[in-house]
Amino acid sequence: MDWLKKLPVVGPWAARLMETHAWRSYERLDRVKWTRLAAAMTFTSFVALFPLLTLAAAVAAATLSTEQQNEIQDKIAQQVPGISDQLNIQDLVQNAGTVGLIAGVLLLFTGMGWIEATRGCLRAVWELPDPEESPLLTRAKDVGVLVGLGGALLITIGISTVASALVGWIIRQLGMDSGGVGGVLLYIGAFAVAVLADFLVLLYVLGVLPGAEPPRRRLVVGALIGAVGFELLKLLLSGYMQGVATRSMYGAFGVPIALLLWINFTSKLVLYCAAWTATDGAGTADRADGAGPDPGPGPEPEPEENPGQEPEEKPEPEVRNDRGDGPDRAAASGG
Repeated sequence: MDWLKKLPVVGPWAARLMETHAWRSYERLDRVKWTRLAAAMTFTSFVALFPLLTLAAAVAAATLSTEQQNEIQDKIAQQVPGISDQLNIQDLVQNAGTVGLIAGVLLLFTGMGWIEATRGCLRAVWELPDPEESPLLTRAKDVGVLVGLGGALLITIGISTVASALVGWIIRQLGMDSGGVGGVLLYIGAFAVAVLADFLVLLYVLGVLPGAEPPRRRLVVGALIGAVGFELLKLLLSGYMQGVATRSMYGAFGVPIALLLWINFTSKLVLYCAAWTATDGAGTADRADGAGPDPGPGPEPEPEENPGQEPEEKPEPEVRNDRGDGPDRAAASGG
């Protein structure tokens, strides 16, 4: 796209844009075919989503009260818009044990598949080869990463739930109008808390899954970009699902297609954050060992003339006479 730099008006702006870290990150994504990577992540995420939600709902139905179950269902509706209407809480209460066992077994296999696909896509963004490890060792690591990610997700959901409840409590105690300035500021604060929770999850995903060691500053900035973008995606696509995807004109395919759309956008956002962490200041990738690109062999030193010997004295130039036909004999004889 160098032809953009030659345009009369937008050329200088395009040149400045192409020198930014954001543009170099996009160039990395384009080089590794990021649409294909996002498609792979979308499929595995979509397959693993339903066992995860079913297991969480079954555990909640067996251990929580009716009011708490409704709060969990509302929280699922916020995190995964359009899916809460498909969950039948009463049936889950009656069959919580069987449903939880089946969902747990399915989640173990689909979750490990998601971890493997996501790790491979992130390593592709880093342009790293596949690790040469034993399949059993790799599966054991996948289980550990899955458990760690599940714990991080539980922490983020808890933080988001507490923040939402705290906002509602403060509004009720102060008698504030939810549409007033104070209510808007409190909701902005809740949004910031949700961004913090997503930030912690992305720190785990971007820092652990690729098997690389990104610099701390780029990791923090990439996770922050992903956290803010994820919350904005939830706001935009939740409105789309509630206003468009759930209409009867789309039939039974409205919600699944909208979910695929949401997961695909989220996957692309994660890939862009990974590209941000993998791109250094010069636009090249850091290697897994933390070193920069190989600068290549340097220039060979020039060989010394007659090493170990003193340099020879150069003869003085001959002085020529005024006629220019030879050396000055008078000067040579001293007279």
